[in-house]
Amino acid sequence: MAINWFPGHMHKARKEIKKIMPQMDLIIEVVDARLPFSSENPLVPALRGDTPVIKVLNKRDLADPDITERWLTWLEKERGVRAITMTHNQRGEALDILRLAGEMTPGHDRQKRALRVMILGIPNVGKSTLINTIAGRPAAKTGNEPAVTRAQQAIKLPDNILLYDTPGFLWPKLSPEACGYRLAISGAIRSAVIEFEDVAMFEADYLLEAYPGLVMARYGFEERPQDGLALMDGIALKRRFLGRGGVPDLHKVSEILLNEFRSGKLGRISLETPEMVEKETREEAERQQAKNEKP
Repeated sequence: MAINWFPGHMHKARKEIKKIMPQMDLIIEVVDARLPFSSENPLVPALRGDTPVIKVLNKRDLADPDITERWLTWLEKERGVRAITMTHNQRGEALDILRLAGEMTPGHDRQKRALRVMILGIPNVGKSTLINTIAGRPAAKTGNEPAVTRAQQAIKLPDNILLYDTPGFLWPKLSPEACGYRLAISGAIRSAVIEFEDVAMFEADYLLEAYPGLVMARYGFEERPQDGLALMDGIALKRRFLGRGGVPDLHKVSEILLNEFRSGKLGRISLETPEMVEKETREEAERQQAKNEKP
């Protein structure tokens, strides 16, 4: 399944961000700690130039802590990037971001001009909640559905910092394809444009490979199911999600799998590792090269 979701307001947001980014002194990009690669926007490196970046791995409490540590090291290999983790509504940690912003812009004189900081994040990574936590007031609109922020706004912060909030936006094509699945699992893509059973099957296969103990404990399996479909069928039987003739209701099972991952009921799970995405990116590049070389 290839997911392509690029509403008109997101196209407009990209153009606006491209226009004002050269005026920024610092960029804060909020990503989901469970999928730091898939939830970052590949347009940002091309647009930022030499502007320093703070990568905030949000929802740390939902992610696998060992894998999160590997991501922090991996992300900081990029020039001008500092990576930190956050969890929900921790004002002390949020204010640490502002202190780090000062460390990363040592030549800027805030007595003469405000420090201009742009905050970016694809839908549903917690960007607006983070803004409100930093500001100490409801400065940005929040919601459970992605793409709540629709217009750019500037928010005044203490110590002469001007924070530019931007609409959450995805890129035109989600690639490699696995990134689209992970984003759909996390809730970054509206439910109306995804096929629940297809996405949940991807999740089920991954959970059995990466976290079999967690998923077996959660759904009461004594033996490891053979594959994702067997896991979903087993959940249907155990939860009595059955239709006519005892046929498993895979749509209900899909909702359970997706919702319980998003809420953290399955445990602390990361959907990708640095090694995994390096392999996927390399394979995708090879596929594209082979495609371009075809007569």
